[in-house]
Order: sequence, then C-alpha cells, then structure tokens
Amino acid sequence: MLIYIKGAGDLASGIALRLHHARFDIVMTDLPVPTAVRRTVAFSEAIRLGTAEVEDIKAERADDIDQVRDCLSRGVIPVVPDHESGIIQILRPEVKVDAVIAKINLGTTIDDAPLVIGVGPGFTAGEDCHAVIETKRGHTLGRVIREGSAIPNTGIPGNIGGETVNRVFRAPVDGIFHPTKDFGDLVHNGEIVAYVDRIPVFTATSGIIRGMLQEGVAVTKGLKCGDVDPRGPIVDYRTVSDKALAIGGGVLEAIMAYAGDRL
Repeated sequence: MLIYIKGAGDLASGIALRLHHARFDIVMTDLPVPTAVRRTVAFSEAIRLGTAEVEDIKAERADDIDQVRDCLSRGVIPVVPDHESGIIQILRPEVKVDAVIAKINLGTTIDDAPLVIGVGPGFTAGEDCHAVIETKRGHTLGRVIREGSAIPNTGIPGNIGGETVNRVFRAPVDGIFHPTKDFGDLVHNGEIVAYVDRIPVFTATSGIIRGMLQEGVAVTKGLKCGDVDPRGPIVDYRTVSDKALAIGGGVLEAIMAYAGDRL
C-alpha cells in the first residue's frame, strides 16, 4: 500500500516513522523551501540537504517519478519539493494524509484518494476527508474522529514544562532569518537566539533549543521561527516527540480501520 503524506515537518515525520515501521510505502511532499523548525526530526530536511534521517529511517529528495520509485525500491522515503507535484497524481496512492498542520484546509478533498485523512483542525470527517486525527495535547490527542472535526485551533501552543506561548519565538518583522543558537543549546529568559535582518529575536523562557529555522530563510512577521523546551537538558531533541508518535498511531489506526472497506 502506498501512502502519500502532504507535509514533511516534525508531526508529519512522526506519522511517516510509524507507518514505515508498519511496512507501508511512504511518499512525502513539502515546500521547496521548508519552514519546519524541529529540523532534527523532520524529513523535510531532505529537500534542503538531499538526504535526512529521523531516528532509524532515511529519506532522500526526489525530483521526478524515477527518483521516487528508486527510493521506494530501496526502502527510503522520497520527499518531493512541491505539494502540487504531478508525481503524486502519477503514483495514485491508496491513502492521502494531509499533515501540513496549517490549521485550515489548503485544498484537500475527500476524492483525492480512496482514503483521505486530515490531521488537526481545518478538516471535517465525511466532508473533505474520511477521518480526522486530533492534534491538541490532552486526553484526546491522537484519537480518530470519524464524524466532525478536531478541536479548533486556540492559537496557544500546548503546555510543556509549564510553558505555552513563551516557549515559542516568532519573527518580529519580515526579513531574512539568522540564528545565533543551535539545537541543544541552553538559553536563558530574555537571551537573543536569532536575528531577522538586524532585529533581534529573544526567548521568553529558559530551556534547551529544540526548534530553529535554517540560516537565510525568508520569514514574515509572526512566523514561528523556533522553540525552547523549558525542561532543559533532559530533553532529547533528536527523537520524535510523544505528540508526533500519538498522532502517527491515530493515522495508523484510521488506515487499518478503513482499509478493508475502501481499499
């Protein structure tokens, strides 16, 4: 079974990890210039670097159908640098998972594949997809929604180590992003972690850097540029998060539950 995952950021990559371990073939797409901040656990890095590894799974950039098929033949996840690529239409995957996490539906329809799964807010099961996976931290995280929608976006990041909005830093202006810190660096509240052009970006809490945009990417005011985990050195920023694994488990459940009837 071939599964197309739209998006290759950290949550999409957690989904891909679980599905790959379950022996499914995966094809992913992302923007030509990805904006994932948790890049140590994002297959989107393959677009920028040519290859990427998340835990024990390898991905490679694929620019045409032959490269996609070559990756699949070797057990490597191909990552295509274009959400609108005709490669996906050529492959005709049995399952489409929209894991862009845009909080709105950017064009996915229930007819895109025999089974269509929407991840997070913006999708309605039975209307634009067959199932929705809850992404909000808490009691319902990772649950499969067969009727209705996920909990609406509140605009407030989930609580980690007692922090919500303060653990995320955003671009203060439009411009070019220049990080001054790297993954695993310990920072203090009020410390400069990056610049957008010459405007400093400050962290609002102390902890360990686990998310950071790459050098030189163009950003817009308010765009998420990175995050600090207030739990500090105990955090392993190189492995997929509990949230991503829970969501991946929900996607796997939805595929197994619907497969017999629809595929």
